[in-house]
Amino acid sequence: MVRTLGLTQLTMIGIGAIIGAGIFSLAAAVARDVAGPAVLVSFLVAGAASLCAAFAYAEFAGMVPKAGSSYTYCAAVLGEIVGWIVGWDLLLEYTAIVAVVAIGMSGYLGFLLAAVGIHLPAWALGAPGTGAGHRVDLLAVAICLGVAWLLTRGTRTSARVETVLTVVKIAIVLLVIVVGFTKVKTGNLHPFAPFGLGGAFTGAATVFFAVFGYDALSTAAEESLQARRKLPKAMMLSLAVSMVLYVLVCVVLTGMQHYTEINPESGISSAFRSVGMGGLANVIAVGAVIGIVTVTFSFMMAAARLWYALSRDGLMPAWFGAIHPRRKVPHRATWLIGAVSAVLAGLLPINAVAELTNIGVLLAFVVVSASVLVLRYRKPDLKRGFRCPGMPVVPVLGMVFSVWLMSFLQWQTWVRLGGWLVVGLLLYATYGYRRTRRVMPGGSVDLDALNEMPDSDDVPGSGDSSPVAAG
Repeated sequence: MVRTLGLTQLTMIGIGAIIGAGIFSLAAAVARDVAGPAVLVSFLVAGAASLCAAFAYAEFAGMVPKAGSSYTYCAAVLGEIVGWIVGWDLLLEYTAIVAVVAIGMSGYLGFLLAAVGIHLPAWALGAPGTGAGHRVDLLAVAICLGVAWLLTRGTRTSARVETVLTVVKIAIVLLVIVVGFTKVKTGNLHPFAPFGLGGAFTGAATVFFAVFGYDALSTAAEESLQARRKLPKAMMLSLAVSMVLYVLVCVVLTGMQHYTEINPESGISSAFRSVGMGGLANVIAVGAVIGIVTVTFSFMMAAARLWYALSRDGLMPAWFGAIHPRRKVPHRATWLIGAVSAVLAGLLPINAVAELTNIGVLLAFVVVSASVLVLRYRKPDLKRGFRCPGMPVVPVLGMVFSVWLMSFLQWQTWVRLGGWLVVGLLLYATYGYRRTRRVMPGGSVDLDALNEMPDSDDVPGSGDSSPVAAG
């Protein structure tokens, strides 16, 4: 692959992954059904847990400038089998996240189409069981396939589109905050926690996937300039900006409209329309569509790069990880993920898919936090572009937070995750274990060689226009 991504583009990919369905769709659903105005607490708790894990991810990103994210980190420290479990887990979770945000976007697209007098037939309006006559969420399917097409155009082109769309999204979110605060009624914020603190904590477990998009950055390590230095910075910047915007939007949403009246499908636009600002509601719906496109882009890109890393290391067939000879992207993996996410988005309700993504992400956070703790004591002298602060407290808090949030998820979600992991272990035993011994007998990352592993600064001719191959 080609190193073309600088700090600005990396930060925009991170913000693009974090800000999207969480603000425009999931916040409304959680506020109405689970937390009330205390959805603000849900995001703060999820953000605190995410920050602890973000420090761990940043330390690894500053050591290992390779694609694969959690899979690569955990395989290097805790062994190949643990790395495979995490990688197989995240392959499903990233794909499911694409489906979740596509479902969230379809609600706003439907809002816009209805505003101009276009009404889709009932069978195309949602997954079975989500409404009368619903058979498939046709708009969500189209979104998944459209983003897959964009990603196969090449990293430079798709990253430029992502940057422009993210800037537009941030501008619209700021518009929501500035104008929305003039319409906030404090009476709508009472009772603040109608479902109790338990409801707020349950909400935190549900919205968690909305505050961890920085993980998608680490999968782009082999397409990043100065990856060891810029990836950790981009992770911290993207999370900080996104959390401030999340908190302010939660106040606006629940202050403009009582939580019992919030529309879970197009919450912010419906709230503005309820106070007589229909024109601005349409603008916000456009912003929501743009915003959620960027999330879909970031996580589909992450899933494809993870699949590429697994295939390159022999744990999955090399056919899936093939790089397009001209565009230099894993095109087959991208199209397959687009197709699978389209099926999930078209046929499953948003809450079921959201919980499936969260439990997998939280599991990965537990293992990554443990890995950075182990590695700090096992290899204290390794070159690190970023060092996790507060050792060993912060990684331990990351593990505790993640396990605690997992405890609030439904038992059916645990069963689905267990089934997926069993399939993964069978695949590893029958194919991956033997194949990776031939492809990669020394392991995916040699910890003793990390200090000598070149970053893009060390490669002659590296730069925005230089097709430097990652090694």
